Amino acid sequence: MTNHDFDFLELGQAIQNAREKQRITREELAEELGISARHLQSIEKEGQYPSFPLFIQLVTMFHISVDQYIHPETPAEKSTLRRQLDALFDTFDDSELTIIAGTAQGICTAKEPED
Repeated sequence: MTNHDFDFLELGQAIQNAREKQRITREELAEELGISARHLQSIEKEGQYPSFPLFIQLVTMFHISVDQYIHPETPAEKSTLRRQLDALFDTFDDSELTIIAGTAQGICTAKEPED
């Protein structure tokens, strides 16, 4: 696969969505990365290819699984959303995780069909 075969737009949108979920402005992130806000906008909204080091920095910073974009026909081990949830879970202590586990179990119970 050459880079001409790969449409970066969808992955750029995933980067934008992840950035916005963390309430980081484009300008703040661009400053942190040492690039212009316009360059970041081109990556997020126009599908511009970032440099490889910048690409790695963005996907690791936001826990984005690139497999689902590079190999869409192959099921990914963990989706971007699952990786982002895992990163959030790492910030919780055991009592907070107990609350989350109880909530998840409640959702599963509610989804079960009644006999």
